[in-house]
Amino acid sequence: MAPDEAVVGLTGELVIGTRGAAGPGEVLVRVRGGSETFLAWSDEPLPHGATVLVIESRGSRQVAVIAWADPLDALTGGSGDAG
Repeated sequence: MAPDEAVVGLTGELVIGTRGAAGPGEVLVRVRGGSETFLAWSDEPLPHGATVLVIESRGSRQVAVIAWADPLDALTGGSGDAG
């Protein structure tokens, strides 16, 4: 199956933590007007509930992710709400 480039650059939340080289987790990503889950691979283990950035689509509903912290949180005091 061809890579799904629509998810690259989007953030999501891990519903199952990743295990690094030991295996994937699962990420929920808001895409195409809804939410979809993908197998999520990462170099380092990431915990359930972590916010991640999709950096690569591996096809067959599999993506590579990295830990993500919204840079705007630092500007707004960490609340994630600028208002």
